[in-house]
Parts: sequence; structure tokens; C-alpha cells
Amino acid sequence: MSECTHNCSTCGESCGERTAPQDLHEPANGLSSIGKVIAVVSGKGGVGKSLVTSSLAVAMRRMGKKVAVLDADITGPSIPAAFGVHTRAEGSELGIYPAQTRTGIEIMSLNLLTEHETDPVVWRGPVIAGTVKQFWTDVIWGDVDYMFVDMPPGTGDVPLTVFQSLPVDGIVVVTSPQDLVSMIVTKAVKMAELMHIPVLGLVENYSYFQCPDCGKRHAIFGESHIEQVADGLGLKVLARLPIDPAVAAACDAGKIEDLEPNYLADVAKALAE
Repeated sequence: MSECTHNCSTCGESCGERTAPQDLHEPANGLSSIGKVIAVVSGKGGVGKSLVTSSLAVAMRRMGKKVAVLDADITGPSIPAAFGVHTRAEGSELGIYPAQTRTGIEIMSLNLLTEHETDPVVWRGPVIAGTVKQFWTDVIWGDVDYMFVDMPPGTGDVPLTVFQSLPVDGIVVVTSPQDLVSMIVTKAVKMAELMHIPVLGLVENYSYFQCPDCGKRHAIFGESHIEQVADGLGLKVLARLPIDPAVAAACDAGKIEDLEPNYLADVAKALAE
């Protein structure tokens, strides 16, 4: 181990001198009162993390909770599109105001700040991480019961910033039924443990396709190993999501709030309990 610099934000070592994340948390502004903060993470891209984030937000909102989504996937923001929100965020001398979806979910995403939705974000890591931190400190969220943070894939700058700057109460790990799942999930879980963040459980997306004619389930991406992985890590499998064309159609149309059934309704109830 190299000599300690006493700057835990730049160190990946797990040692007795590590500063606990709660000592590093940035306070939200005085016009925001955030209850529970739940981050949705994945060890790799393309597993449906934004779908899980938005579905959990919708399910929690249907339960009467005040809900917000912080889109921390700066270079690949997809939350506004899933909710059909295309207006730009507004601000004042007090801060930035989040956009609201049709059912009253507050969202903040870089796509709400750029001139065009298709403008690329060609920024270096520290700038991206700083923007995520500002979404927490400078956005006027108001009273929120549950905030869901849609994280970028992997274990880089942004997840580290979120875990150290936001008072994250727990994470949900999203994965898919592939042979690499064990390694990928374990990496995400170990990072959460390193940062002292509880792992609430695993969600497997693309788990199966159910034939609408015969009702038989087909493992399009191979047989699932999620139960064995969860057992090995001492975690719960919160849900196994099917391949459902209606889900993709709803997201593409910006109508995630209208989707029935919401496959994560039971998960949202469990989180609320």
C-alpha cells in the first residue's frame, strides 16, 4: 500500500483510516428536504438500469409518495425521454427547478439543460462528477419522500461521487442473465461495501420471454444464474423482469407512467416498508 494521503476521495484502499462516507456528504440546499435516497447501479451498460429506475419511481408515485429522479448518467441520459419530458429546466437566483412528469415525479437530467436533446456531452470525468454533485446541492427539489438516482454503469468517477456526496440509503443492482453476471455484480457490490452503502437486492432484466400464444417461458439470453449469485453474496433477488415489447414501446413513446403491469410494483412496496 502506498503512503496515505488522507484524501479518501482519491483512494481505493479499504483501510481502517478510511473516512466514513457520511462524513463527506454534501448538504442539500435549504429549499430541499429529501427522505430516502436509493441508487440504481449496474456493473455494465445495456442492462436496463434506467428502466428499473423509472419503473420504481412510477410505482412509488402510485403509492402516493413524493418522488424524484436524479439522472446521474450524464453522458447517456435517458430518464426524460422515458417520461416524455422534453422541456428545458428553469432556474432563478435560488437555484435550478426540476422538471415534473405528468404524474408529478420530479426529474433532473443534463438533457433538460442542453440546447438540444441530441447535443453530446464531451466532458472529462471531474466535470461530469461535479455536475452530478450540483444536481444534489443546487436543484430545488422541495419535499421528497424517495429519490432514485440513475447511475452510469461501472465503478468510476460518478458512482464514487454519488456514494461520497449523497446520503445514499441503499442501492439496487441491475443485471442480466449472462455468464459474466457473477463477476460484474460482485464488482458493484464490493464497491458498495467499500463505501459502506447497503445493497438492497438484485434485479435481473431480460430474464425470460413469455410466449403470448402458449404461455411458455423462453430464456433468450441463457439460463439465469441470479439465484446462485445472490446466495453467494448473501443478497435477495428483488425481481426477474421479462422481455416485454410493451415496455420498450412505452419507453420509446415517453409513456412509462402508463405502462401496465408495472413489474416492479412489489419491489417498490418492499422498499417503502
